[in-house]
Amino acid sequence: MADTLCTSTSTSSPERDGALGRFAREYRTVRKAEGWGSADGAYYRALPYHDLTHRFERIWRIRTRSFETFVDRILRPLEDRFSRPLMILDLGAGNGWLSYRLAQRGHLVTAIDLTLDPLDGLGAIRHYDARFLPVQAEFDHLPIRDSVADLAIFNASLHYSPNYVDSIGEALRATRPEATLAVLDSPFYGQAASGQRMVRDRQHRFLAAYGFTSDSLQAEHFLTRTRLDEIAQAHGIQWRILPPRKTLRGRIGRRVMNLRLRRETAEFPVIVGTRA
Repeated sequence: MADTLCTSTSTSSPERDGALGRFAREYRTVRKAEGWGSADGAYYRALPYHDLTHRFERIWRIRTRSFETFVDRILRPLEDRFSRPLMILDLGAGNGWLSYRLAQRGHLVTAIDLTLDPLDGLGAIRHYDARFLPVQAEFDHLPIRDSVADLAIFNASLHYSPNYVDSIGEALRATRPEATLAVLDSPFYGQAASGQRMVRDRQHRFLAAYGFTSDSLQAEHFLTRTRLDEIAQAHGIQWRILPPRKTLRGRIGRRVMNLRLRRETAEFPVIVGTRA
C-alpha cells in the first residue's frame, strides 16, 4: 500500500514549517490541559461511540452522529459501487480512531496528521488491532501520489486550513477523478459573523488560560454556504450538505447555547463533494 500511495515527503517553506511547529506545540498544550487521551487502549477502540474517560461525552456524541451519517450516506454507497477495498485518506487523523473504524471494514487507509503524540496523535495507533498506514504530514502538502485515492476525509480538520481552496485542491490532486471528498465535524454557520464571533471568543479564552491565542496558522476556522460555493467554483465541485440526526436534547441544548452566547452556535453537518 505504501508503495502505491506515497511519495517522498513534500516540503513547505521555512516560514510555513515554523508556523506549523508553533501550531503543533500550542495544540498539544491545549489538548493536554483539557485532558484528551488515555493510557487505556480500550478508550481508543471504543471511539466514537463511547468516551470511557467521560470527559468529552458531548463532543463524542456529535462525532458519533457524524460518523453514522457518513457511513450510511457516503461510505456504504461507495462500498456497493466499487465492490473492493477503498483507498482512503484520513486527513487530520488525530489518534486514528476513524482510520481504525475504516480499516475494520477492510479498507486501505492512510492516516495523516502533524502530531505523533502518544495520547492524542498518531502515536496512539499502537492500541488498535486493525492495520492502517500512519504518515506525519500536513494536508496542504500531502506525500501522496497523484490520482490514487478513492475517498479523502477531512476529519474534524478542514477548519484548521489557512486557505480552503488550496487544501481542497491538494486533496483533489491525490484522488481519482471519480473520487469523493468528505468534510466531517468542522464548524458550519449560517452567518459568517457568528463564526467570526466564535473565533474572537476562543482567542480571548485561550489567551487567558494559556497565554496565547492559538492562531499561528491563521486558519479559516469555520465554513459557510457562501464559502462552499466559492470552493465549488474554484474546483468544479458539487457539494451536498447532510445534516446528522438531531436528538430532542441536542435541539434544546443548541437553543439554550444560542441564548447564552447571544450568537448562532455551530452546526456540524457532513459535507460531501464530487467533481461536477
